[in-house]
Amino acid sequence: MSVSEGEGRAVWRLGEQGQHTLVVAAREALAAPSALALPPPEPAPGLILPDGSINWGCPCLGGMATGPCGTQFRDAFSCFHYSEAEPKGSDCYDKFSVMQECMAQYPQLYAKDDDDDELADELGAALQGAADASDAPDAPDAPDAPPPGR
Repeated sequence: MSVSEGEGRAVWRLGEQGQHTLVVAAREALAAPSALALPPPEPAPGLILPDGSINWGCPCLGGMATGPCGTQFRDAFSCFHYSEAEPKGSDCYDKFSVMQECMAQYPQLYAKDDDDDELADELGAALQGAADASDAPDAPDAPDAPPPGR
């Protein structure tokens, strides 16, 4: 135990390594506003930590790294993240297939969102519209148009 006194207070360090601190201060010392300035908070880490590793605790993963298919998700995502193949992740097909097979066993947890279905319908309609437009006969040339290059 060590004791230090000064500025209207006494500080005791307790515990074998001094890991506990007890501060006793006079009322006058406590009545004044604190002059202590806290450092600015560190930004919360995102998906990729400063050292380049994956932050499995990131809320952006939506709990995918835990749960019944967490291991398969982490294997597939790690493969993609560290992949040096071109295109990136093309060497991870097997791991993503294993993850999808696992997710298919838990449709109540990994069901498709309604938004996914709507997006697929819109994309399908757009692709069909583009295919229909390319199958349409070309419009006849305008008779009064000058030939190209003149």
